[in-house]
Amino acid sequence: MTTTVIHNVRLLDPSCDLDRTGHLLLRDGLIAGLGADGDVLPDDAERIDGEGCVLSPGLVDMRVAIGEPGSEYRETIASAARAAVAGGVTTMAVLPNAVPAIDDPALVRLLRARGDETGMVTIHPYGALTKGCAGQAMAELGLLQEAGAIGFTDGIRAIADTKQMRNLLSYARGIGATVVQHPEDPSLASGGCATAGALATRFGLPQIPAAAEAILIARDLRLAELTGARLHFGHVSTAEGIGLIREAKARGSAVTCDTAPPYFALNETAIVDFRTYAKLSPPLRTEADRIGVIEGLADGTIDAIASDHAPSDADDKRLPFAQARAGGTGLATLLGVTMSLVHAGSLSLSRAMALLTAEPARLLGIEAGSLKIGGRADLCLFAPDEAWQVEAGALPGRAQNTPFDGAVLRGRVRGTWKNGRQVFAA
Repeated sequence: MTTTVIHNVRLLDPSCDLDRTGHLLLRDGLIAGLGADGDVLPDDAERIDGEGCVLSPGLVDMRVAIGEPGSEYRETIASAARAAVAGGVTTMAVLPNAVPAIDDPALVRLLRARGDETGMVTIHPYGALTKGCAGQAMAELGLLQEAGAIGFTDGIRAIADTKQMRNLLSYARGIGATVVQHPEDPSLASGGCATAGALATRFGLPQIPAAAEAILIARDLRLAELTGARLHFGHVSTAEGIGLIREAKARGSAVTCDTAPPYFALNETAIVDFRTYAKLSPPLRTEADRIGVIEGLADGTIDAIASDHAPSDADDKRLPFAQARAGGTGLATLLGVTMSLVHAGSLSLSRAMALLTAEPARLLGIEAGSLKIGGRADLCLFAPDEAWQVEAGALPGRAQNTPFDGAVLRGRVRGTWKNGRQVFAA
């Protein structure tokens, strides 16, 4: 029986309001105990000095795209796992818009198994909401759920047809599943690549009105209330859209949402000089919207922070801005960028970590994101004040298309454990 103690750490678990110095005991892949300063440590235990760093649950990332299957040249499950553990992520919910789309139960089982094979991460696949993620015929939601699908979405494609969305929500309610929607009216967004306004006009870029988000959110909130379904909006990015969700929650609607680091750490000026690494979907917004996202995080309207990891290779981004592929990597930088909110005083450390651990685990309905004794020892050790610079080309994993290239972040992962085994060390 192998026993390991990680000592001289700040134990932080928002799921049970744990925040104190002490040590954590690992035994056979499980958390065997939590101790305080001054406790006698087991004589036979392997000791790891945490050097005063924060020891939290492994991060739970509820919005990740992976190149495999079909686009392994962009990224594989193995390379995504390396990026994940370097960022402290031990559990990932993976979007179904692959090639082929994850609309077959066998593919759900395959992704889960491939995640386990890495020994570094647990993968929970989303099932496709419609066949081929094409927005038309409903996928076999019941069979996908039986195979292990964590919820249903068409990934970066919104369901355009209102009647079809109602039918999908009604069916999902019947099987107790959550529908995850990309909040952007497809007809308004078609052909666009930048938020409508003076900056996009000056650069001559095809525009997407920010209202495209609020319009679809308003429609789907009404449908969710009509059907009683659980609805989740991914990567919300506008103050108006967040305001609608805030009002719906006040009415008691079963609606939740997440956002991603670019939407609270960057604004539309990041696309100046036609920086394709900053071309995202939804596009970066105005400064007023960025502030609105931070307010939504602070007041609890936004339930989680997800990386919105979307790998591309160099050829995807070495194109004119309007033709370049949208999306940015986010696994390795998820914690560091989120810590910017803590250092700015916008969020407490406990609230920030809840948005990365306990809250996404709760939304997904999975056992993760806690330091519960007897639970799986998925852990993240990080130095909250340590600075490091993001450098595209030097990030862990295959994909390097980070919108934070060149940024200096404060908050560095020192170690990651999966099932009690250390899988990353800085």
